Amino acid sequence: MAVAFALALHGGAGTITRGGDEAPYRAALLAALEHGRATLAGGGSALDAVVATVVSLEDCPLFNAGYGSVFTANAAHELDAGVMDGRALAAGAVAGVHTIRNPVLAAREVMRDGRSVLLAAEGAERWARTKGLEVVEPSYFSTPQRLAQLRAVQGLAQDKAMLDHDGAAAVDEKSQRIGTVGAVALDRQGHLAAATSTGGLTNKMPGRIGDTSIVGAGVYANDTTCAVSSTGTGEHFIRGCIAYDVHARMRYLAHDVTRAAGDSIVECLQPLGGRGGVIAVGRDGQIAMPFNSPGMYRAWIRDGALPQAAVFAA
Repeated sequence: MAVAFALALHGGAGTITRGGDEAPYRAALLAALEHGRATLAGGGSALDAVVATVVSLEDCPLFNAGYGSVFTANAAHELDAGVMDGRALAAGAVAGVHTIRNPVLAAREVMRDGRSVLLAAEGAERWARTKGLEVVEPSYFSTPQRLAQLRAVQGLAQDKAMLDHDGAAAVDEKSQRIGTVGAVALDRQGHLAAATSTGGLTNKMPGRIGDTSIVGAGVYANDTTCAVSSTGTGEHFIRGCIAYDVHARMRYLAHDVTRAAGDSIVECLQPLGGRGGVIAVGRDGQIAMPFNSPGMYRAWIRDGALPQAAVFAA
């Protein structure tokens, strides 16, 4: 039996200061949301919807994924992405890639291939080329703002890696050129999916892999409960298995998605010293978007309702 669809996305969480020009970011979030909404409204799958949404965000230089990703400590780009389909718990991810234009598309192809869940670095690059995915020169991902952000962070401490939000603030306290991205969806067939993509941390150690490509940390979907995409201090999300923890609270404690997601941030992420948030959608179409940082870029829509976007807590 067909059910109403629901879709939510995030553009990252962290130190976002009030008073900046939010209009371009809200517009980009809503444009990405429309890609996913159109897919769901046309009867498309939750997986296709979250991938379409994240591709739009990867192509936008305002967010830390794809074009406009942050720099590593050696002034390069290493991108991660992960997807999960809640129907059969199928998942795919890539990590440490630097020529795949849309890492989320590579992650989906890894999932479709089925022999692996996570491919990294040069192996992932070679495999993506065999699948006909678009590749670019590494310089494609660079923007002057991101390079300035790297230099500013290195001026503060050579060995310190920062969330994209905090790195942007190091350049300009009102700068908002920020955000790991992700999307979660429930389709009209009742299936759930999640996708997450990132350029990582500004000035991160080369080879560092965060939570984005890790099933159960940065991305998770299970038709019995929910779909989750995370954003924030990745090492803490990995240690806390935050995305899976939301699912576990729903399955084993019978909590709804709002309580499960909120409690996971407060009871699991915060005690580890982690910052950030999650977006989650339950099998009933309920959407939760808790965060413990000053702000989180997010947008959402349900079947028959108007799209909405927000940055700060209500």
